[in-house]
Parts: sequence; C-alpha cells; structure tokens
Amino acid sequence: MQQILFFFIRNKNFLLFTLLFSISIFLTIQTHAYHKNRFVNSSTYLTGSIYSLKSSITSYFSLKKENILLIEENIRIRKELESYRNNITIYAIDTASIYSKYYFSHAKVINNSFSKTKNKLTINKGINDHLKTDQGVVTSKGIVGIIDNVSNKYATIQSILNTNSQINAKLKKSKHFGSLIWNTEDPYLVQLIDIPRLAPVKIGDTIVTGGKSTIFPEGILIGKVKDFRLTEDKNSKYLNIELFNDMTNLEHIYVIRNQDSNEIINLEKETNDAK
Repeated sequence: MQQILFFFIRNKNFLLFTLLFSISIFLTIQTHAYHKNRFVNSSTYLTGSIYSLKSSITSYFSLKKENILLIEENIRIRKELESYRNNITIYAIDTASIYSKYYFSHAKVINNSFSKTKNKLTINKGINDHLKTDQGVVTSKGIVGIIDNVSNKYATIQSILNTNSQINAKLKKSKHFGSLIWNTEDPYLVQLIDIPRLAPVKIGDTIVTGGKSTIFPEGILIGKVKDFRLTEDKNSKYLNIELFNDMTNLEHIYVIRNQDSNEIINLEKETNDAK
C-alpha cells in the first residue's frame, strides 16, 4: 500500500495533467458536433480498417488453402496420368501420340445438385475457355460427368448422378466392359450393368473408364465394387459401385478435351452414312 501511495505522490503532476486532459477532450467531443463527428468517423474508419484487414487475412489464408489443394490435386492427377502412360506402354502402344491427345483444364464448381434424379453441376468456365459439349469432367479422385451445355463464361455438367448418364466403364483387373448408370437411390453409389456372367468379380475390385469413346481416356478412376448379383435372366452381373469421388462435396474439377474428337466423330459419321 505504501508503494502505491508513493507512486501517486511521485507522479501527481503527470496524473493530474492526464486527468484534466482527458476531461477536456471528453467535453470538447460532447459539446462540439464537428469534433464529435470527426471522432465518430475516425472510429468508424479505424474499425472498418480492422475488419478489412481481418477479411484480407482470412481471404489470404483461404486462398492459400485452395492453392495447396490445387497443388495436391495436380500432383495426384500427374501421378494418375503417369500410371495411364505406363499401362499403355505395357501394351506396346505409342504413348506420346495417345497421351498428347488429351488436354486438362481446371475449373471451379459454383453449383451442384445431388438429391434429384437428373443432377447437374455448373462451373465457372465456358466457350471462352475452349469448353464445349460432350467433354468429360473429372477430379483427381475420379469422374464427375459430361458437359451438356455451355455459354461464353459458364458450363453445365450432366452429373454421373443422373438417370440419363450412361458411361463406358470396365473392371480394371479383368478388363470386362459394361455401362455405368445411376439408380437414384444413393449419391455415393452408381451401378455397372451388362458385365458378362462369367466375368470374375470381387468386392473391392476397382472400376475405371473403358476408353471406348472420345470423352474419357481409358483408365480414369470411378470407384470400387461394393456388392454384386446376377440379373434375373442370369446372363449378366449387376454391380453396385462405391464412388471414389464425394459427389456431394465438389469444388475443383478438370475438363478433358480430346484433341482428336472431331476427327474421330466425323470419320465415324462418314462411315455410317456410307452404309
């Protein structure tokens, strides 16, 4: 207590000045509208600056997180594409000529439905970014769908969670082909139909794209077999496929452009017309 009293006695002049100065500032602000407004405006500006700084910092770290996510996805995509390249090498095919056919461009999902029977996604890229209909869409974890409409700056995607979706797919091990569809029951499961009855299938087997179209390259991941059964006619197997992608939570995707798609489509059309 003595030390406290000694402090006040020793600094009485400074403390008195501080008290009187504070009172004068308070009275000036309260009695003069101009000074009061200046004080309020200064406080508002300071508060706004703090919020702005906070927002900038939050945005910076959010952007940093997104950049890290993109880097990780790019690394995974490159590893998968390298795997595709190696698989093609096994079959003694010219890897350079096949791999160079495909161009991957990044886009961001701005809308996504998954609880309807005909689900769609919207992305922030369009014609201005060389996108067009019938281009495949994937993430680093697997397929997402196919572009079905484009504007200058945006595109919509027919999700694999769509009753109109039918994609060529196969068992990675046995190479048996089928059609990938969705029965609308579960956004985490799709179905692979028309798999031959004698095709060897095990729970956990990986399902990939078949490559029998100009939309998706061969070997892009889809999911794994959850369960399967014979169809009623006993001629084929019906497989439930657990998707690698979480279709309810998509943000960054890649659009696949096949450089040779127009040439292939035109050639096939000419061949069919000649019959």
